[in-house]
Amino acid sequence: MTATKTASKKAVSKKGAPVEDVSGKAAPARSATGKKAAPPAAAAKKSVSKKAAPAKAVAKKTAPAKTAAKRTAPASGDGTKSAPAKTAAKKSAPAKTAAKKTVPAKTVPAKTAAKKAPPGQSSVAEPPRDESHTALVRRARRINRELAEVYPYAHPELDFQNPFQLIVATVLSAQTTDLRVNQTTPALFAKYPTPEDLAEANAEEVEEILRPTGFFRAKTKSVIGLSKALQDDFGGEVPGRLEDLVKLPGVGRKTAFVVLGNAFGRPGITVDTHFQRLVRRWKWTEQTEPDKIEAAVGALFPKSEWTMLSHHVIFHGRRICHARKPACGACPIAPLCPAYGEGETDPEKARKLLKYEKGGFPGQRLNPPQAYLDAGGIPAPPLGAG
Repeated sequence: MTATKTASKKAVSKKGAPVEDVSGKAAPARSATGKKAAPPAAAAKKSVSKKAAPAKAVAKKTAPAKTAAKRTAPASGDGTKSAPAKTAAKKSAPAKTAAKKTVPAKTVPAKTAAKKAPPGQSSVAEPPRDESHTALVRRARRINRELAEVYPYAHPELDFQNPFQLIVATVLSAQTTDLRVNQTTPALFAKYPTPEDLAEANAEEVEEILRPTGFFRAKTKSVIGLSKALQDDFGGEVPGRLEDLVKLPGVGRKTAFVVLGNAFGRPGITVDTHFQRLVRRWKWTEQTEPDKIEAAVGALFPKSEWTMLSHHVIFHGRRICHARKPACGACPIAPLCPAYGEGETDPEKARKLLKYEKGGFPGQRLNPPQAYLDAGGIPAPPLGAG
């Protein structure tokens, strides 16, 4: 009987079940290899950590999940997720939604333009990048109408009494200001009033008169050659056709259109440096060559408006939309200008940049039209005056 009992005890111990030792205490269970078995709690922890591995991998892919995982409480001993972890996961969802909502906020230009808008204007309308030709025509014509209201007295800013004086003055205006030309031509025309007189002039005497305009030797050669061509080919008269004018020495399309538009009343676009600068700022054209600019802008307006359009644009370029520092804060067409903000936007500072009659200073002409004087314009001083 004793032997049978002992055998049963040995059989049970082999299966790993607890057995009583001689002292009567339960011995720790052993595995089949004879090693001590891990406690149940430790085994549960290991299983939970193994199951949590995929969640960690997911957390690397999604930043918000990773943040939420850091804030979550450790899993419970039974392998289920704790309540705080679930709550944190829910809280991360709104952050994702908020991120989606912030995407439209990247459209900053409109917001910036609104901040820079002049007083009394809610925002500056920036033309869309895909502006259609029809929309461009409407915007360009509206700008011209606005400028016509601002400069109803716009005119050519060269003093002249006849087509001959105008064509000579226009040739002399290259690489200098209209003011300097207007201060120089009175002495020139007093001594050489007709093409015949200037054609027979002494070059050195003409050079001395034209010296204040710069490049006086080249200009002397041009005006004497021009006068000879008028005398020999056109009977001493300035022709009224474009194809004839451009054949004269020193006369290009710009000079020809100045003469045609202001001496003969025939429409023409004067593409000078101011005109080129402004039409590109306004996105009327991206062309840089005068002939192509002339064609592109001419297509936006009726031919009957070409001459006055030129005066409006040039007046605005000289008075407000300057080359180096435009007075954007004092510009009447700011809501229509894509380049608004390139210059001074503060109204008070911008007003100090205004020139000629807009700034209370003398104009370009010694003998301006009466409409200019009525609008507050001041005649330019003669050469040598303070």
